Amino acid sequence: MELFKIKRDIPFMRYGRVTTTISLVTFILAILALSFKGLNLGLDFTGGIQIEVGYSQPANLDTVRKILEDQKLTEFSVQNIGSVKEVLIRLPMKPETNNARLSEMVLAKLKEQDAGVVLRSVEFVGPQVGQELFESGGLALMLVVAGIMAYLAVRFEWRFALAAIIANMHDIVIILGMFAFFQWEFTLPVLAGVLAILGYSVNESVVVFDRVRENFHLMRNTSVADMIDNAITVTMSRTVITHFMTQLMVLAMFFFGGEALHNFALALTIGIVFGIYSSVLVASPILLWLGVSRQDLMVKKESAEIDDLP
Repeated sequence: MELFKIKRDIPFMRYGRVTTTISLVTFILAILALSFKGLNLGLDFTGGIQIEVGYSQPANLDTVRKILEDQKLTEFSVQNIGSVKEVLIRLPMKPETNNARLSEMVLAKLKEQDAGVVLRSVEFVGPQVGQELFESGGLALMLVVAGIMAYLAVRFEWRFALAAIIANMHDIVIILGMFAFFQWEFTLPVLAGVLAILGYSVNESVVVFDRVRENFHLMRNTSVADMIDNAITVTMSRTVITHFMTQLMVLAMFFFGGEALHNFALALTIGIVFGIYSSVLVASPILLWLGVSRQDLMVKKESAEIDDLP
């Protein structure tokens, strides 16, 4: 399916140095934000108190937040869980505060506003659990990166794998850098979004790279730069349709998914935008500069055909 068809190839590679310079500057700024500000880790990683309460009618979350603010509590989150009558309150762990008394105080203040409030559960998440989650998330990220590199190296050639993973890590660092710069809360759903973008972004690179590989066999009297330009141009309609529909779904979560999905959708939005940019204007110029040639792919193709012989 094609939404539109471009008759002449767009010379993307002509501006490769400019686009990669912009990416490098953005990448460095993201690293600086992570180094000096750091991630604003949520309760999933730092530990805290989770209080679940029930109301006899739909709860007013703004009222609950106002009550917590009046008690000088900060860095809390309030969201519906299960239904509009069930509310989950999450508070950070404070060494100087008795956590049991803090939960009792919060419940008492909620009862002052609505006597029908019922305590469902109280859970204390220690920082040790948070540290384990953080380490497990980092390990998951490294395993995904290693798997993607191995897949691309086997399916294409090592230059393709290196170009794609550099572009993908560019996307991940940009997401983390923006969360660090603006101090948006980094939680497990956000980490899940980062991992999702890692796979989503590499899919775009695979589509372009697959077309590049075809062009090496079809466009024999054409330069590598022109082959890459053609590959990006002919897949552009597919790229626009795919990312537009995906972004519509993500925007629905962003605006209507509530607080629980807000930062998750925000991470996906940043990743989708930069995923398009990096696949076209980062991975492809790197592939060109790495010196991929028709001979490399022909050798790999012949090797694959020999392996398939009975």
